[in-house]
Amino acid sequence: MTILVTGATGRVGRHVVEQLAKRGAAVRVLTRDPAKANFASGVEVAQGDLLDLDSLRAAFAGVKTLFLLNAVTGDEFTQAIITLNIAREAGVNRVVYLSVFDADRAVNVPHFAVKYGAERMLEALGFSATILRPTYFIDNEVMIADVVKNYGVYPMPIGSKGVAMVDARDIAEVAAIELIRRDQSPGKLPIETINIVGPDTLTGANAAAIWTEALGHPVAYGGDDPTGFEANMANFMPKWMAYEMRVMAERYVSDGMVPQEGDRERLVKMLGRPLHAYRDFVATLVA
Repeated sequence: MTILVTGATGRVGRHVVEQLAKRGAAVRVLTRDPAKANFASGVEVAQGDLLDLDSLRAAFAGVKTLFLLNAVTGDEFTQAIITLNIAREAGVNRVVYLSVFDADRAVNVPHFAVKYGAERMLEALGFSATILRPTYFIDNEVMIADVVKNYGVYPMPIGSKGVAMVDARDIAEVAAIELIRRDQSPGKLPIETINIVGPDTLTGANAAAIWTEALGHPVAYGGDDPTGFEANMANFMPKWMAYEMRVMAERYVSDGMVPQEGDRERLVKMLGRPLHAYRDFVATLVA
């Protein structure tokens, strides 16, 4: 049977498709723009989106398992709930859902609260689901690389509690492993939640020190006040989204994103390799 991947042309989704294809799975992607779906031969492309019910129903034909990834948008919750309803209507109850670390605790951050709502739906309606809860994406650092290089300031207000930043490639490979496990299971599997974390729990000062080492000149941490961060984000995203990023940063400062005991060991065992490190990603950006 076919695995349907949503969000397939994004940072995580693209890697999920690659990992599934590498493992010989039958994959269909749902995308608004098929021109961006440059995948290996054999990957089926369906045009549509999560609010176009006709295209969504067509995409679920012949599908057994769903990878559900919603972008942070004003209607993210509607997209998630409708997609899960249509999946259920189509007889698809095997799901791997991309949530977020501490979704049940950071309920004042809109997209965290949305994802926790979708988690509750998966549980209440009896889906066979793996809920993936990744921390802050290392890949987000692409957005601030020029600021760090040109001004010598690490601007992300991540605080001193520590954030175990995770590489999108690690998220995607865990997702692919779980999709195939659920797809190939002869029966219904219980719901599981997996925290997806990086190998190092970094503070703002730690991140600045790694950039200092990579660049060969001093980089200072910009501090915990998210005011400037929100203002900067508002230059290239809607103000509501910039504010949401601010509230998220405030949670980093107040609580961090600190792995639970055994989280890292579980991931390393699943992947059969070490987790990708922040230091290596920064070195790649600098190079």
